Amino acid sequence: MIRGIRGATTVTEDSVAQVLAETEKLVLAMAKENDVKPEDVASVVVSTTTDIASAFPAKAVRSIPEWTYVPVMCTHEMDVPGAMPLCIRVLMHVNTEKSQRDILHVYLNDAVKLRPDLLTNIK
Repeated sequence: MIRGIRGATTVTEDSVAQVLAETEKLVLAMAKENDVKPEDVASVVVSTTTDIASAFPAKAVRSIPEWTYVPVMCTHEMDVPGAMPLCIRVLMHVNTEKSQRDILHVYLNDAVKLRPDLLTNIK
């Protein structure tokens, strides 16, 4: 069965180093929290708010050892007034036997404010 795992993080500035580092950190945390191996991942969609344009976050995912062949796509979020700035969101589609209820969604940095009801204890 395929399930979706959601995650989000923020950067403090639109820099290549921060976008790539925080995206990698988020994706690895999502995989770890849900016992996902790269071969379990069907695809990953990464979106950013429109104030992030320095790098493709998908590059961070493809650069993780063993993740080279995971299909990844980037897009921008809708530019809604009042939305959290400098935010990177990930939707990972994985093959798993876990129920929807057992999926752990991961929110890091300021993105913890997006879904306080889904928080895990990741640092």
